[in-house]
Amino acid sequence: MEKTALVTGVGRRAGLGAAICRKLASDGFNIVFTWWGQYDSEMPWGKDEQTVSELIQELEQAGVRAAAVEADLEQPQAAAEILMKAEEAMGQPPTVLVNNAAVSINDHLGNVTAEALDRHYAVNTRAVVLLIQAFTAKLPKEEKGSIVNIATGWSQGQMPDELSYVVTKSAAETLVHSVSSQLMKRGIRLNAVNPGPTDTGWMSAELKQELKELFPDGRIGKPEDAARAVAWLAGDEAAWITGQVLHSEGGFLNRDGQGTDL
Repeated sequence: MEKTALVTGVGRRAGLGAAICRKLASDGFNIVFTWWGQYDSEMPWGKDEQTVSELIQELEQAGVRAAAVEADLEQPQAAAEILMKAEEAMGQPPTVLVNNAAVSINDHLGNVTAEALDRHYAVNTRAVVLLIQAFTAKLPKEEKGSIVNIATGWSQGQMPDELSYVVTKSAAETLVHSVSSQLMKRGIRLNAVNPGPTDTGWMSAELKQELKELFPDGRIGKPEDAARAVAWLAGDEAAWITGQVLHSEGGFLNRDGQGTDL
């Protein structure tokens, strides 16, 4: 089988998902990525209308095959449909899965709602589990595979004003510690990468200045930083690595936030 990666949540050319696609393509992986424009339309950065076509062209120019699948991961059936479409596009199932997609809308104990928790859970927890399930079912038992979850920094410091996000996104790490040995018996490695604060175009100038002081190197993380870590875990050089959470955040000094006054 050819090296083929499925990367979820690639909505913007400046985003982490796109950087992961570029790095994996440079390592010789064919790429299938998912996107969902409606979510980006709701965010301050807005929908990037040219992302899909231009990223596919860029990946193909790197010498690999590329395809995109529009998918709403809030829908329970989306995971199985994505794996089916990825196999149709490439003529084989993917050998690598990168669970990058996320819903992240700030809230805290004073204003969190059941609806917000449910929406975050659908994408950040349920979809990740179902994608891992569908990926495992599709990959032939004689083949080796690798799964990399994009995690968050919840274990490095408190994040009280990102409550729905951190409660549900922490599953990216929980799964690594819960099922990596079980998957390894199937020849599938499961790891996670915490990219730390990463400048993908969403930060205000004020926030950038505040965060720079917490990085020993004096700069904020770039998408390419975490993308290199993801690609390494996905590749053969990490064939003996599973069940690990890699904190790719340049020594970020996470000062526990006190949060909004309740």
